Amino acid sequence: MKHFFFFFALLGSVLNSQGQSKVIYEEFSSYKLGETRRLKIQLPRDYESNVEKSYPIVIVFDANYLFEPVAGNVDYFGYWEDMPEAIVVGIMQGDSRYDDCQYDDTNFMPADQGADFFEFVGLELVPFIDANFRTAKFIIAVGHDLTASYINYYLFKNPPLFNGYISLSPDLAPLMDERLPKRLPSIPQKIFYYLATGTDDIPNLQQIAQELNAQLAPLKSDQFNYYYDNFEGATHYSLVARAIPTALEKIFSIYRPISKQEYNDVLLKLETPVHFYLLDKYQTISNLFGISNPIRINDLIAAATASEQLKQWESLREIAAIATRQYPDLIMGDYYMGRFYEETGDPKRAMRTFQGGFDKEEVDFITVDLMLEKADQIKYDFGY
Repeated sequence: MKHFFFFFALLGSVLNSQGQSKVIYEEFSSYKLGETRRLKIQLPRDYESNVEKSYPIVIVFDANYLFEPVAGNVDYFGYWEDMPEAIVVGIMQGDSRYDDCQYDDTNFMPADQGADFFEFVGLELVPFIDANFRTAKFIIAVGHDLTASYINYYLFKNPPLFNGYISLSPDLAPLMDERLPKRLPSIPQKIFYYLATGTDDIPNLQQIAQELNAQLAPLKSDQFNYYYDNFEGATHYSLVARAIPTALEKIFSIYRPISKQEYNDVLLKLETPVHFYLLDKYQTISNLFGISNPIRINDLIAAATASEQLKQWESLREIAAIATRQYPDLIMGDYYMGRFYEETGDPKRAMRTFQGGFDKEEVDFITVDLMLEKADQIKYDFGY
């Protein structure tokens, strides 16, 4: 049980010591719009120190008031490893939001400045961010009422411009409620879509969201990851503060460290090797978000503990090998390899493995004293 406590308590001790996120302003001269737009960009805490790392993008429409709640949550979630650290790009729209969201009166698709703004985002803004920052190939768009409706237009690009859509109390353009259910099943790539309203939202917008939810909920699939919330007591504006962290939590659920619930409900009930689950989790993270991270110490210990509980000794050996490969200076890999030999009938090799880790860095309960105690116990038990 000591091991069980450790890997959930460990998380706070292994997080990187990081500085503050950095916010910069960019005056972007748009050929498509024929004017300059101000961008507000938040870079992750380790952006300048970790020059090999790439980051997903979160594009915030209506950034005059949405940027801070989005950027704050992205920074917070990234700090605690509940989502990847990300670059947040805010488009300052102000009163231009009405013209930016303009649509044709006959086909209800972007028109006039609305069409120009559509091309500005897809043909100018995203390429600019990709060219000037270290970006991963995963982009989320966030919008509220008019812009929540507007971001849906990007689903009709082939392929869609964004991977994730956070739509807060959308004021839908005409026919959008009919077009979305027809378009979404035909998109071959994985899409994350979060829709939110509140019980005290503007009545017609609450109705729009509820009716759209009725259309989209049946479409949920492995490819279409759909989430909906109707927050009790939330108004048109207060729902933003409740919806943004909920949306990030749901979209990035696979990214989070293994929790106590995941350990109990998933790992301990696996009928397949535990290390397969661990490797698949990180391969899925890489495939979805375009980032490659080493397996967290927390997750290695969780998987190793589950392997011991399930007596999956081959999985324990594989996890020990991963730990040694990814964290060669830590004592952890030697400990779990020693446990593998101990449980599979090779006490002499177990003893030598425990003895061999004396000069490596300790990891919480896995101390040099523990390793030497286990080696001495084997020596005593077998008379070596």
